[in-house]
Amino acid sequence: MLDQDLKNKLVAAVGADGFQDQPEVLYSFSYDAHFEESRPDAVVFPESTTEVSAVLGLADQAGIPVTARGSGTSICGAPIPKQQGIVLAMTKMNRILEVSPRDRCVRVQPGVVNQDLQTELAGHGFFYPPDPASLSVSTIGGNLAQNAGGPRGLKYGVTKDYIMGLEVVLASGRIIRFGSKNVKDVTGYNFAPLFCGSEGTLGIVTEAILRVVPLPEARRTVMATYQDLADTANTVAEVIASGIVPVAMELMDKFVINAVEDAAGLGLPRQAEGLLLIEVDGVEEAVEKEMARIAEKARENGATNIKEARTREEQDDLWRGRRSAYGVMARMAPNCIVEDATVPVSRVPEMIEGMREIFVRHGLRVGILAHAGDGNMHPLISTDVRDKEEWQRVEKAIREVFELAVRLEGTLSGEHGIGLAKSEFLSMFLDQATLETTRDIKRALDPNNILNPGKFC
Repeated sequence: MLDQDLKNKLVAAVGADGFQDQPEVLYSFSYDAHFEESRPDAVVFPESTTEVSAVLGLADQAGIPVTARGSGTSICGAPIPKQQGIVLAMTKMNRILEVSPRDRCVRVQPGVVNQDLQTELAGHGFFYPPDPASLSVSTIGGNLAQNAGGPRGLKYGVTKDYIMGLEVVLASGRIIRFGSKNVKDVTGYNFAPLFCGSEGTLGIVTEAILRVVPLPEARRTVMATYQDLADTANTVAEVIASGIVPVAMELMDKFVINAVEDAAGLGLPRQAEGLLLIEVDGVEEAVEKEMARIAEKARENGATNIKEARTREEQDDLWRGRRSAYGVMARMAPNCIVEDATVPVSRVPEMIEGMREIFVRHGLRVGILAHAGDGNMHPLISTDVRDKEEWQRVEKAIREVFELAVRLEGTLSGEHGIGLAKSEFLSMFLDQATLETTRDIKRALDPNNILNPGKFC
C-alpha cells in the first residue's frame, strides 16, 4: 500500500489527472491476456521523461515496485504488477517527435501505437518492419520491452534490429541516452540489445530512434494449401534452403483454418490439413521470379492448390485472417494459451510433428499457428483454467513442448517474452552461470529491485 505522503508526492510529480487509485481503474491495469491477475496500488500517467524520472526516484526511495505498461496486449503476463505497487502507464507519451526520410529514421515516444507509426510513415514512402499481430493497438514501448516480431520477421528481422538510439530512465530516476541517428555509431557500449526485450526490468524507455525502410515497389501474396501438414512444414524448410527469403511464411493447421473461416468467412479451404500464407516483396521483376520459384517448391512438396491474391483487397483479406487467428481462438473457450517456442527452420517439420503428438496424447484442443519461415511456433490451446484436471494436462503438454524445443536446438520464446508465463522454464534454456550473470546485471541497474519484480530476473 502507498502511504498518503507518497501519493501526494506522486500527484505533485504527474498532476492530479495523472494519478489514479480508484478500484475500477486499478482492476483494469491488473491483467493482460495471461490468466493471472494482480491489482496495483496506483496507476500514474506520465507525459514526459522528467515525470517518469520523478516517479521512479520516489518509488526507488520508498522501495515501491513499478511496472511499466503500454496497451496491455502482452500474452505472457509481462505488464502484470505481480507485487502490486505502481503501474506506470505510458500511453500519454504518444508523440511521433520526428520523421527523417533522409536519415531513414524516426524519433518517437513509447506510447505511439505501431499502426499509427506505419500510417505516418506511409505518407513519406517508408515503413517500420516489426509488425506484431497486435500492431493496431500495441505500443512501440511495449514492442521494445518484448522485442516484438511478427510475420515480416523472416525477411526484415525484429524490433532489436531497428533500434538506433534510446532514452531510458533507470530505477533511481537517472536518465541515460545512447545511440544516435547515425547508421554507423560505435561510440561506447551498445546498450540497446540489453534494454530491448528486458520487459521493463532494467529501465523504462521514454524515447526511441528507430530505423525505417522504404516501401517496396511490389508485393505479392499467395496461399498454398495441403492435404498433409508435414508437407506444409517441409515446404517451409525447402524454400528457405533454396536461398529465397520471403517477407513471411505463415502456417495454419486445419483447426485454425476452420476457426478463422467460421468467424470471418474469407473463403479459406476448410478441407485442407495445412495452409501456407507466403509473401514476397521488392523490385517487380525479382518478385515475379521469386514467386514462381516458391510456387514450384510448394508443388514439389505436395501443395494441392496455390492461389495468388490479385488485388490489395485480397491481400488484406488473407492477412486479416492470419492476424485474427488468436482473437478467434480466444473466443472458443474461457482461456486461450498461446505458446511461443522457436526452433531452427530446418527442424520445423520435426517440431510440428512432435507438438501434434503431444497435444493428441494429452487430449487437448489445439490449433497450430506459426511464423514458420523463422521457426517461431504458436500453438493455440483452447482450455478452461477452472477445470483443474484439464489444466494439469495443459501444463504437462506445455512442459513437453519446451522439452522438445530444447532437443531440437530451439529457444523458449521467439517474440512474446517470458513474463509470468515462462519464468519457471528459464533454467531449461539458460545455464546457471548465465542466470547468475542476468541477476548481476539486474542488481547493478536496479539494486532495490523495484522494476517489474517477480518476472524473469
